[in-house]
Amino acid sequence: MTPTESMRESVRFAVLGPVLGWRADAELDLGPPRQRALLAVLLARGGRPTGLAEIIDVLWGEDPPDSAVNVVQRHVGELRRLFEPGLPRRAVGQWLVRSSGGYRLNVDPDTLDLLRFRHLVEEARRTAQDVPQAAGLLIDALELWRGSAAEGIAAGVRAHPVFIALDHEYLAVLKEAADTALRDGPVTRLVPMLQQAAELNPFDEPLHTRLVLALAATGHRAEALDTYRAAYSRLVEKLGIGPGPELRSAHEQVLQQTAPEESPPARVTVGAIRPAQLPGDLPAFAGRREELAQVLDLLPDGEHPTAAVVISAIGGMAGIGKTTLAVHWAHRIAHRFPDGQLYVNLRGFDADGAVLDPAEAIRGFLDALGVSPRDIPARLDDQAALYRSLLADRRVLVLLDNAHDTKQVRPLLPGAPGCLAIVTSRNRLSGLVAAEGARSLTLGLLSDAEAHEFLTLRLDAERVAAEPLAVQEITTLCARLPLALSIAAARAVTQPDFSLAAIAAELRAAHGSLDAFTGADGIDVGAVFSWSYRALTSPAARLFRLLALHPGPYFSASAAAALGALPAHRVRPLLAELTRAYLLTEYAPGRYTFHDLLRAYAAERSRVQDTDSFRRVALHRLIDHYLQTACRAALLFSPHRDAIFLQVPVPGAFPEILADREQASDWLTAEHAVLLAIIDLAADARFSNQAWQLAWALEHFLDRRGHWHDLAASQRTALKAARRLPDRTGMAHAHRGLARAEADLGRYEEAQLHLGRALALFGEVGDGTAQAHTHRQFSWVLEQQAKYDGALTHAQQALDLFRAGGRRAGQAASLNAVGWYHALLGRHEQALIHCREALSLLAELGDRYGQADTWDSLGYAHHHLGRYEQATVSYRRALELYRQLGVRYGEADTLTRLSSTHLAAGRHEEARTALETALASLDDLGHPDAERVRTSLRTLGDSPNGAVSSS
Repeated sequence: MTPTESMRESVRFAVLGPVLGWRADAELDLGPPRQRALLAVLLARGGRPTGLAEIIDVLWGEDPPDSAVNVVQRHVGELRRLFEPGLPRRAVGQWLVRSSGGYRLNVDPDTLDLLRFRHLVEEARRTAQDVPQAAGLLIDALELWRGSAAEGIAAGVRAHPVFIALDHEYLAVLKEAADTALRDGPVTRLVPMLQQAAELNPFDEPLHTRLVLALAATGHRAEALDTYRAAYSRLVEKLGIGPGPELRSAHEQVLQQTAPEESPPARVTVGAIRPAQLPGDLPAFAGRREELAQVLDLLPDGEHPTAAVVISAIGGMAGIGKTTLAVHWAHRIAHRFPDGQLYVNLRGFDADGAVLDPAEAIRGFLDALGVSPRDIPARLDDQAALYRSLLADRRVLVLLDNAHDTKQVRPLLPGAPGCLAIVTSRNRLSGLVAAEGARSLTLGLLSDAEAHEFLTLRLDAERVAAEPLAVQEITTLCARLPLALSIAAARAVTQPDFSLAAIAAELRAAHGSLDAFTGADGIDVGAVFSWSYRALTSPAARLFRLLALHPGPYFSASAAAALGALPAHRVRPLLAELTRAYLLTEYAPGRYTFHDLLRAYAAERSRVQDTDSFRRVALHRLIDHYLQTACRAALLFSPHRDAIFLQVPVPGAFPEILADREQASDWLTAEHAVLLAIIDLAADARFSNQAWQLAWALEHFLDRRGHWHDLAASQRTALKAARRLPDRTGMAHAHRGLARAEADLGRYEEAQLHLGRALALFGEVGDGTAQAHTHRQFSWVLEQQAKYDGALTHAQQALDLFRAGGRRAGQAASLNAVGWYHALLGRHEQALIHCREALSLLAELGDRYGQADTWDSLGYAHHHLGRYEQATVSYRRALELYRQLGVRYGEADTLTRLSSTHLAAGRHEEARTALETALASLDDLGHPDAERVRTSLRTLGDSPNGAVSSS
């Protein structure tokens, strides 16, 4: 539904710079950072639908929280009410609507600067014959930009392609405006824009070329020459290359202070030949619809590029299907290039290392274009100049396959509008993107559906349909890698009597190795990987092998440093080398992963090249790296828990330095999945002491974040490891940690059994403080079963033991526990006395988690004394602290009690909101309390004056 005219006048948005919104003439407060980022995503889509999955990907990347959907929905509701203040709760309104499984903003060129920008650009292109008018319209469009797109949102979100694409769009239009204005237009208005863009894009040669020409055209000849010299120095010092012909030509033009003239055509003998060198298209091309749509969109809606050479760099790991996609795309658009198609395999990663020399490739192209061999110059630069001259007035598609690096590619690029260059490579051609304005597309693995389609097109459809489970297993074991799937399909085709289940069994038998992926023609995945591997330097190859020891699913640069016993400044270049070779993927800054098949290959190379003792020492360093860092993080995360004794880490473990609780929390959050895998790895590798200690380090974090199943699994592993030693202290800690998990999951009898065993073991080793902590935990488990007298007894025992040991933090927590159980037993004044004493001590200690618990206890006592305002204040203080600490269950628990206070005070809508928020968190956590809260919500719905239990 389109907004009404009055709504168009009332709300406006901006995303070309800081994200802003206005209602009438008043700027809107767009809310917290993630809400503002959500709005930025919708604005960047320019009125098109944005799927919920895409929104979550932009806002959280590859590790969204369980509550991501609820958070998005909550922010959508807040934005709707912000745009339309009178909008009833849960109403959709007309601005932000559901669409295609996601959301869409109803915007147009009058209400969004991005759409206004595009409208002006389209108008300029429609009036291209009137050069001054077209240039003026383009400049008007560019002046709408007030900085980078969505400037000011979180850097991690801002780096998403949805926003980077807008910046690229700006650069493309800026170059188009410069070309237009330099013919006959207001160049002066463009110079500041070109200068600012050039500063932000120091290796974009086409951009710097236009800046040099614009400065010269406005009479700033000296500044133009300085700009060229600065660009020249950067290219040589940073990239090891000189300027390309376009920038050199601009320099010569400034030196001569004359308008550029067409270079005389090369005096060569050229035959009337239209090259058609594309390899044959795959008859059964499967999947890649989204990627194909992206590359098809690179060309204008017209027949061919007109404003500049279009260059597309398609990257990805070996066997991912880069060439297949490039060739298929080239065939789809070949009709747009009537002067022919050139193709060359640059052999960038051939097994014998015979990388094709650019001069040889150019000679092949010149021959295909009909140039007589005697007319081909000897020097590469002259050959490249002749090649570009021949393409200057032609529309030719050039496919450069399997390039090794930018240096190999650059001489082969066309130099005039009307041509398209497609480049594929396993290396990241960052220089091509930075200096030539190439559009980059990195291919990932096929989806499950695409892999199934892939096999269906290569095998008999009935055969695939007859064995769906076998097909699924084949795609899984082949990891959805096209080359691996091709080889598996070829095996099935050449053995038509084999069932697909038999093929799957062969693959399964080779799981963890690459032996199964060997084709009859000698091509195999292991060989493909080896081409990239053999090109590595020796230190990078060694690190690649050692990384196979990491259990994943991802690893940090510091973990890689520990594996290799290398300091950070030495490991980062090696990781960069592995990333460029597509043997690793840097999915976030400083965080890496690699595909299972590559991991298997690295492991095989390690087994062949490294000794067992070498690998075990590296594994010891890795485990100690995580253990030492995790224990440091645990004590920052829960500063008042008692530390355990750690041995000195082995040399080269390089633990991370964490300065405060926030850094500790961030690290634990980022490494959560890795740490669980490291616990299992340590236990399996018989590093038993480290296994239970790692589990101890994670206990409080997993508990407070609601990862109770992970907590239970890690503590069971810890218990087995401690028993293997045997280590009574380790066994006691594991029993207590397991009791915490069992109780969190509602299995109270099992929890009590583990707590009883922990008390006995701590007694045997004479650890009174640990016994006190165990008594406190015992009291909480009894509380969950409404056994308040028993809970008070254990809390009092804990308080006595902490006092005896002089443990002030333990005393504070136990005072709150004693006060809480007095409150549950109806002794509210006694509860206030104990809790106030606890709060004072907790404040001195700076224990925010303990303060949150105690404010909650005070709220409960005030409520039952009829002091509803004091109860509300106390609960809100608790909520504030829980949210700061990310303790979701504590927040939900307090919200249910706050709801009761709201009801008692006659605030029914606030009561409902509190319960709904609590229920969302409990559902996300899978906590059994969710059903109780759901029942309370139903009761509240049945009777507006109904009561909600605050117990």
